[in-house]
Amino acid sequence: MEKAALRRTLLHQRRSLPAEAVRARSERICQHLAATPTFAQAQAILAYFSTRQEPDLSPLFECHPDRNWGFPRCVGDRLYWHWWQPGDACQVGAYGICEPHPDLPACDPSAADLILVPAVACDARGYRLGYGGGFYDRCLSSPALAAIPTVGIAFDFACPQVLPTDPWDRPLSGVCTEAGWRVPLAGSQAAGGGDRSAR
Repeated sequence: MEKAALRRTLLHQRRSLPAEAVRARSERICQHLAATPTFAQAQAILAYFSTRQEPDLSPLFECHPDRNWGFPRCVGDRLYWHWWQPGDACQVGAYGICEPHPDLPACDPSAADLILVPAVACDARGYRLGYGGGFYDRCLSSPALAAIPTVGIAFDFACPQVLPTDPWDRPLSGVCTEAGWRVPLAGSQAAGGGDRSAR
């Protein structure tokens, strides 16, 4: 199945999940993430505000306000990052996604210790299917981020063995679902509609 058709199928399946199922599965993802040494050692973490029934990571940043959290803002075809803590101002961006207020301190993504990446799907090799906008592909292709662990976040039904890929696609360091780690981070003790948008 080609990327666009697979994206439509998986987004339809995700939209059919009851709100309680999204909440419960999201909490389990957060528990798996928080249990890893990589998370325990990370002081600066790039995350995302969930939209369209994506796994919700808010339990992580609400339960760990001692970390420095960076969140993206879409400007043109790029992601610009800002430091954000619970209680800081947010606004709805061009794609209907919650974003940090532009007046919040700018965040250099190369200062992060860990990057949590939203995904429509991730496969057993670490490859990610996004929403088609290429925002994260462009961001993560920066040489300045090459050494930072990247974790794809998806529900388990959206993790096939192999996704279709393009030559420019790069695998993530790990993949975490509510069932555990589909692609464990190196050195970790963890076991385990198709519209274009900013993802």
